[in-house]
Amino acid sequence: MQMISACSIAGSDSGGGAGIQADLKTFTALEVFGLTVITAVTAQNTREVRGTWMLPVEAVRTQIETVADEFAIGAWKTGMLGSAANVRAVAETLPDGAMLVIDPVMISTSGHRLLNEDAIEGLMGLLIPMAGIVTPNLPEAEVLAGMQIRTPDDMVGAGERILDLGAGAVVVKGGHLTDDSDTVVDILVDHDGVMEISGRRYPYSVHGSGCCFSAALTAHLARGMGARGAFAAAREFIDTAIGQAVGEPGALRIVNPGGANIHRR
Repeated sequence: MQMISACSIAGSDSGGGAGIQADLKTFTALEVFGLTVITAVTAQNTREVRGTWMLPVEAVRTQIETVADEFAIGAWKTGMLGSAANVRAVAETLPDGAMLVIDPVMISTSGHRLLNEDAIEGLMGLLIPMAGIVTPNLPEAEVLAGMQIRTPDDMVGAGERILDLGAGAVVVKGGHLTDDSDTVVDILVDHDGVMEISGRRYPYSVHGSGCCFSAALTAHLARGMGARGAFAAAREFIDTAIGQAVGEPGALRIVNPGGANIHRR
């Protein structure tokens, strides 16, 4: 019997808290065999990205073709793609009918740009129409939807605009919403309407939570869940991961029971 597999197409994080490394830890915690397509190598820790080196487009294409040739991949996800050429390579090389989660990584938590501006048009025109689910945070949703987001109603409106680009569903993550609330609201918008999940806002920032959430979503889709069920399960997983985040270097280190090892900043 073949093990359930999921594949992450993303950059490598030398600090181990985001990107390919976070995705593999999340897949393993959810008992899904993790495959990878590395698009870039980064030199980073929880505080900064010191350098980024893109892999050749042919390397990205060949990695996708090679894993697809042998493994029955239940779901794919994209994270850091970096360039318009990589966006186009992924769109052209993914197997037909692939279940795809797009985490539209544009800027790192520390403020380093991870997606060239000329790649955003390709993301919107080529990849998002192929996506089962797109998972933007608020700054990313503002770029994709072309609007400001200040309220949960704005989140719904942005989700609807991104849905119109051709995605099957959109999860707009509300962690950046500055309403002084002690709760965080994430909103899924699909062709059946709106689903909202609220959770606790923790009194610290974290590194890698977006990667962890989209990887959990991908893992649950690979295991056969529908979009709404996968959203609820991934939201529960990331709540646990953030609540049990690994402390700063030298501080008390708490390994979360989910195994994803989200880092406090």
